[in-house]
Amino acid sequence: ASQSQRMHGAGYVGAIVGLVGRVGVFFCFCGLSFVICNYFVSLSLENYNWKKHNYLKMLHSQIIGEGGTPFIILHGFLGMSDNWRSLGLRYAEAGYEVHLIDQRNHGHSFHSPDFNYSLMVADLLAYAEGHHLKAFHLMGHSMGGKTAMLFATEYPHKVLSLIVADMSPKFFPPHHQQILQGLASLNFDQIHSRAEADKALTPYVSEPGVRQFLLKNLYWESKDRLGLRLNLPALIENESEIGAELPDSNVYEGKTLFLKGEFSEYVMPEDEALIYTHFPHAIIDTISQAGHWLHAQNPTQFYQKTIDFLCDNI
Repeated sequence: ASQSQRMHGAGYVGAIVGLVGRVGVFFCFCGLSFVICNYFVSLSLENYNWKKHNYLKMLHSQIIGEGGTPFIILHGFLGMSDNWRSLGLRYAEAGYEVHLIDQRNHGHSFHSPDFNYSLMVADLLAYAEGHHLKAFHLMGHSMGGKTAMLFATEYPHKVLSLIVADMSPKFFPPHHQQILQGLASLNFDQIHSRAEADKALTPYVSEPGVRQFLLKNLYWESKDRLGLRLNLPALIENESEIGAELPDSNVYEGKTLFLKGEFSEYVMPEDEALIYTHFPHAIIDTISQAGHWLHAQNPTQFYQKTIDFLCDNI
């Protein structure tokens, strides 16, 4: 090759080497920047005050059915989504996409020292947005009914219809102390079976059906140790929040069904005026031969009344 060709070849090689060098420096700089950024992000996360800023995690749920109108169901105090699975299957068979929610400090959902209805409403809103639910039917039982009422009055555009099972908007004084004391007394260093837990709980809770409901919270923490899914310390600390009343100015104009148990005292005749103040289009009906756990004590009638209401409000 001529001297001119050799010089041109050397120039090409030099250009390529220079380009590779610059690319290498660029990626080295990017890599170093990533390491530095990652370090400071990690440092920030470690020092972030999650409690102060009330970071919302996603609630656990069981979703039954697909493609139908969403129907969210909220359990009561000390309950969980499993309590509603049988009825949830029936609603799904009727064409609804059923979301059985575990509220914070219950079931499989996250534990937090903070616990009140405003937070539970925020949890539900985050869940709805996380699952891209623009609007849905909403039902809540007991504590879940309180959450559902507050949610519907604060985000009415998201609630197609509202069902409240055996709960009133009024204030309730704390009345779960005996049950909470019984659950707190369970010593899982000595209790190794459901039968032993039931026996230990009996002095505090005399009704077998209520004990059976409470002991659904039992699970195996490890191969040979039982525990409770509930965040019991937080629930005991914040028990006074459970009976909080609906704010005076909150109103939901949508279709609403209040169902009360025939033998329950959670919704009394004198509560009806307050219900209509907050829910002007409410229907108030009774489930016969049932107390507070009306959906479990008369599931056939409960299903029929709720499904008829839902079908009228598609």
